[in-house]
Amino acid sequence: MTGRRELWEVARFSAPRRGFQPQCDCYRTDDPPALHLVLELPGVDPADVRIIAVGTTLVVSGVRERPHSPAARYHQVEIEYGPFEREIELAEDVDADEATATYEAGMLRLEVPLPR
Repeated sequence: MTGRRELWEVARFSAPRRGFQPQCDCYRTDDPPALHLVLELPGVDPADVRIIAVGTTLVVSGVRERPHSPAARYHQVEIEYGPFEREIELAEDVDADEATATYEAGMLRLEVPLPR
């Protein structure tokens, strides 16, 4: 069959898996002066998330567990699971002690005030 590629020849399926890596948006506001971060963490138990600020680096880590089904026989596996650690370089110094976090519908939202 010319023009047809086998599934395993497609880069997405032949490349080594790297594990779950949450996507992140980061933006700044002036009133109040703060950095805001939004991370996609679907399927992650908020109790398993750790947030650490070191200088201008924010580290978000945790684990996304694969749902267990003892009788399951997988036919397709695309969703990444397992431990993750995401380092985010912040554009400016922050007041990490005053940071707040909320988690809703798989989205982690952080507000990190900027020093005045």
